Amino acid sequence: MPRPKCCRQVGCMPDKNYFKPRGIPSSQLQEVVLSLDEYEAVRLADFEGLYQEQAALQMNISRQTFGRIIAEAHRKIADVLINGKALKIKGGDVAVKKTTFLTCRNCRREFAVNQEQQNMKTCPHCQMPV
Repeated sequence: MPRPKCCRQVGCMPDKNYFKPRGIPSSQLQEVVLSLDEYEAVRLADFEGLYQEQAALQMNISRQTFGRIIAEAHRKIADVLINGKALKIKGGDVAVKKTTFLTCRNCRREFAVNQEQQNMKTCPHCQMPV
């Protein structure tokens, strides 16, 4: 009997959850479903540029589990791009962290801050005080 899955932490829900090739009706496309934990793994590793160990800590999972999740997400995204399929983001056993957005007074860039980082005093982009 396998171990039960622990609830994975995600930083935010995607505001767009469906992507498809332009000019092809959705009814003619195969769909690939990317779970919310796979979406979060891609966001942390590829968009935020975190190492697997750091990203795994943020998701409240082991580094090995993170590696399996990101590998599966990359496989699905490659399938969508190479074979011209639609990508739908949904599902999974996840909990959303409470996130607020701050704007840096110096570089004017917006960045997310979760509950544990509420006392954050420097911008992650320019390293200047917020």
